[in-house]
Amino acid sequence: MPHLELKNVSVALPVFGADAASLKQSVLSTLAGGRFRTSAGVTSVLALDDVSLTLREGDRLGVYGHNGAGKTTLLRTLAGYFPPQSGSVLREGTVASFVDPMFGMDLDATGYENIHLRGLAMRLSTATIARLTPGIAEFSGLGDYLSMPLRAYSAGMLMRLGFAITTSVRADILLLDEWLSTGDAEFRERAERRMREIVDHAGILVLATHSPELIHRECNRAIQLERGRVVSEKTLGHVSPQPPRIDVERLATQR
Repeated sequence: MPHLELKNVSVALPVFGADAASLKQSVLSTLAGGRFRTSAGVTSVLALDDVSLTLREGDRLGVYGHNGAGKTTLLRTLAGYFPPQSGSVLREGTVASFVDPMFGMDLDATGYENIHLRGLAMRLSTATIARLTPGIAEFSGLGDYLSMPLRAYSAGMLMRLGFAITTSVRADILLLDEWLSTGDAEFRERAERRMREIVDHAGILVLATHSPELIHRECNRAIQLERGRVVSEKTLGHVSPQPPRIDVERLATQR
């Protein structure tokens, strides 16, 4: 059964070129709320600060907070991209991270080559990528453009390809940075159906979003992050097609 657990996890991200005595350092102090440190000449920002979290099968967790609160860092830590400086992370089950659908792709490579590159970035085997490629090509609807370099693609075509590759796999644990949807009306409809299938298939969902509506619709738990710390946590009840209206912005007062 899928299981995710963080115990007292802290993650510090280096900020290169930020001199502790410079104006840039003062700006960092203001933006990061003073959560920075300098060691051996390298300044780092404490992006997650002593976060503990346990998720089991059936959990649908909504994560919200202002820009820079630590939402994306939390997802990347859960995915294993960022190792914690302290604390521990336990994962049981396969993980699919949709934090950056374009990660690992090369504008000078063809669409087919980028299917392979993005697949490797998603930690898929070469055999799995080969098996998934025909379905990815068909779903993208890009046809002969897949034999051309990505530099020839429009922004919409790039997002189509990234979406088709990223959503080609299913996993026990699904990590989403906002709800993925893109393209024209016809493609968007197919994209929504695929996202629905993937989310429903996942044993655990972690959804970072600025949208209270998404949290109402998809989640049975919610946490607020502020300066890398969990400042509120709420059980929202069972996910249903029409959940009761909950004022997510007031969750921070219910500690």
